[in-house]
Amino acid sequence: MKLNNIKHIGRSDFVNMGPIRLRQPLPTQEVENIDPFILLHHYGPYEINADNNPFDLGPHPHRGFEPITFLIQGEQLHRDSLNNKSLVKAGDVQWTTAGRGIIHAEGPTKEFVQKGGTLEGIQLWLNLPSEKKMMPANYQHVQNEDFKVVTSENNKVKTQIIAGELNGINGRIQTQTPVNAFMIHIEEGGTFDYQIPKEHQSMLYLLNGNVNVNDTIQLEKDENQMIKFSQNGDGFSLKGNAKSQLLFLSGTPFNETVKSWGPYVMNTQSEIMEAMRDYQQGKMGFLPA
Repeated sequence: MKLNNIKHIGRSDFVNMGPIRLRQPLPTQEVENIDPFILLHHYGPYEINADNNPFDLGPHPHRGFEPITFLIQGEQLHRDSLNNKSLVKAGDVQWTTAGRGIIHAEGPTKEFVQKGGTLEGIQLWLNLPSEKKMMPANYQHVQNEDFKVVTSENNKVKTQIIAGELNGINGRIQTQTPVNAFMIHIEEGGTFDYQIPKEHQSMLYLLNGNVNVNDTIQLEKDENQMIKFSQNGDGFSLKGNAKSQLLFLSGTPFNETVKSWGPYVMNTQSEIMEAMRDYQQGKMGFLPA
């Protein structure tokens, strides 16, 4: 297998989002986006309790993209204007297609806050192409134990297929565009080769641990944590130097203009203004506080 070159390797520095301090590997000053992925936030681990709960996000709107949560530790309650209500636990994924508009709220449950615990997750913004930005909203929640897993021969690498396809195994999430999303768990000494469709742009993010990529680049938390691959090969290889967890993402780029403001991702500034008006007029639905 011809390995893809590594186009960029970067850190995952902290940013402040109101009262929340989190890592933001995408976007950065060097990498605006990895089309079709436009934002990746790694929040936590936070120690949540009755005196410290900054991650209670009340009702807010979205339009034009797919906000996705990979919950690593803890639990969150999701509610939305489509009348969905679900308890998302560690290892679960919630995949919201905002489309023409959705209002949702999420945060640790009252029970979780009272007993205390650790909260950690990934918030990913996946763009929608222009012809699908005004499609009906949708919500998918898949529990950790329901994901299909590809395991290496020595059982030291386990890859959850969240969406897309790996080695003929398809994920449970239904996607709007060609996308792969894999959660990778690797033990020390584990190795695995991953194939990437040649038309996909792709990235690899290290949540924790220490791995070698393509036998050359080392990813280690607090150092280099994110890789953007070139599209000149068939895939990449991993080797675990310690127990590690990574998120791999790839997708067909849209090559469209992106205009974003707050919770909206569209193609023109006038579409952003229309989204703001529609929300104010109640056209995205309602969700009680």
